[in-house]
Amino acid sequence: MPLDAVVIHAIREELQKELIGARIDKVQMPERDVLLLSVRGNAGNRKLLLSANTGSARVQFTENSYENPTEPPMFCMLMRKHLVGARIQSISQPDFDRLLIMDLSVRDEMGVLSEKKLVLELMGRASNIILVDDKGNIIDCIRRADFGENAVRRLLPGMIYRRPLLQDKTPFFHSAEEQFTELGSQCASSANPEKSIMESFSGLSPMVSRELVYRCHGQMEFLPEAMSALRESVLQSELEPIVLMREGKPFDFSYMRISQYGDQVELENYPSFSELLDAFYSQRDHAESMRRKSRDLLHKTKSARDRTQRKLNARRQEMEKADNREQIRKEADLITANIYKLKKGMASFSCEDFYEPDCPECVILLDPLKSPQQNAAQKYKEYNKLKNAREHLTKLIEENTAQLNYLNSVLDEIERSESERDLAEIRRELISTGYLRTKKNARREKVRSQGPMTFKSDDGFRILVGRNNAMNDELSTKKARRSDYWLHTKSVHGSHVIIVCEDQTPPPRTVEQAASIAVYYSQARAGGKTPVDFTMVRNLKKPSGAMPGFVIYHVYETILAEPDEALVMRLKTEE
Repeated sequence: MPLDAVVIHAIREELQKELIGARIDKVQMPERDVLLLSVRGNAGNRKLLLSANTGSARVQFTENSYENPTEPPMFCMLMRKHLVGARIQSISQPDFDRLLIMDLSVRDEMGVLSEKKLVLELMGRASNIILVDDKGNIIDCIRRADFGENAVRRLLPGMIYRRPLLQDKTPFFHSAEEQFTELGSQCASSANPEKSIMESFSGLSPMVSRELVYRCHGQMEFLPEAMSALRESVLQSELEPIVLMREGKPFDFSYMRISQYGDQVELENYPSFSELLDAFYSQRDHAESMRRKSRDLLHKTKSARDRTQRKLNARRQEMEKADNREQIRKEADLITANIYKLKKGMASFSCEDFYEPDCPECVILLDPLKSPQQNAAQKYKEYNKLKNAREHLTKLIEENTAQLNYLNSVLDEIERSESERDLAEIRRELISTGYLRTKKNARREKVRSQGPMTFKSDDGFRILVGRNNAMNDELSTKKARRSDYWLHTKSVHGSHVIIVCEDQTPPPRTVEQAASIAVYYSQARAGGKTPVDFTMVRNLKKPSGAMPGFVIYHVYETILAEPDEALVMRLKTEE
């Protein structure tokens, strides 16, 4: 469900306990609509995430790490100028609406103490983060609203900040018992009582409205009592951070126990609303951010892949024609054998096919504009051409097949990329292999080379995992020792995995864990058990001229493993 007024109320109470009097030490902007504040208070150092993302607007403490762009956006620079060093004086939620106002006290460049407000409007598509000075003027906002025809409220630097218009409804948590009783009478004759609740009161989400109706079990005379109980629990801060799980995946969250779904969902409690929001949104936001950042690279790689596939299909068709060249030579021989009875201008002729045991009659087509001798010469020429073409096509098909496999592996790497640096290294790899071109006069992209992902098995063995094909090459052919063990999913694109053995033999548990990691970082991540080949690095060989990440091996063993995200996260170490 979207972040409603009650969840914002609960978040506000959590923030107040730790943020009042805290100092803002650092401001970062990892995404175009996300601010990350590093604050220091009596409870220690915390990271406060402020998001104005359309589908996941929120404010919360977070323990996750975020990758910052190489150059901070202008809005981030402005926030650093005004917020770094500020102390948080209070956090309010006016009219129980979907916004929070943080009152800040900060000294300007001249050392003069001034008051500012950081306004967080958490309203779906209209979400915004606005900085307001002590006179009520907007310093800047993360999402500006100009003087367009559809502008409901104009938000531009220098303008006076005005709060969003309140809904023409009674705030649920400021309502009277008489209103609940009146609504109960209306809902008794209503075909859609939850809709009547939402049209009468503000501050309730659709799911909570349905839950209130569900708890009445069709007897709307109990609705006023259910609504009074809900209001009292919220005003008394008796709220539970609950995530609704369906088939092991979170699909919604709430501040109260939800029973309307019956056995179809499981309820999972969290210690705080910040931890709930971190678990519910972080992975989804990261995946969406990576999809957005990889869109251009993914499109160009798919275009190269499709172009290679078309070439391969065309050459396979030519190969089929070349494989039928003996029929052309046979027709040339039959023309030569029967040339004495042929004349120029004939479009076809029939003769005995002496290549077949029973010498059946066959019909051979001719070019009427050519003489019999020219028809025979033309077919011999076409036969020789196809004979030579077959050798050439065999090499081209092998090259195209290798290129297609390589591009498919790159697409898999793009979809599994975990950071912008991963995408930058893949882009650099595609440029070096000639599939991408650098733009003229383009500023050279500075990419700090990353090492492989590192893990530590329960037996103490280091496990290294390549991030892309270029790193797979370096890991398997340069960095790994000949006595180390190498693993890769069988017949499935994925990362090269190395068990650093230090001249020891890894125990079966380490091999099983490394195999699970290999499946997790492959195209089989979403599948079940997958065969994984493993062998010593000394058995690997990279053919001359092979594409990045391609090796061959003949001595190996195979183990079945399945992806285990919990195991991967547990074994992963700081890089």
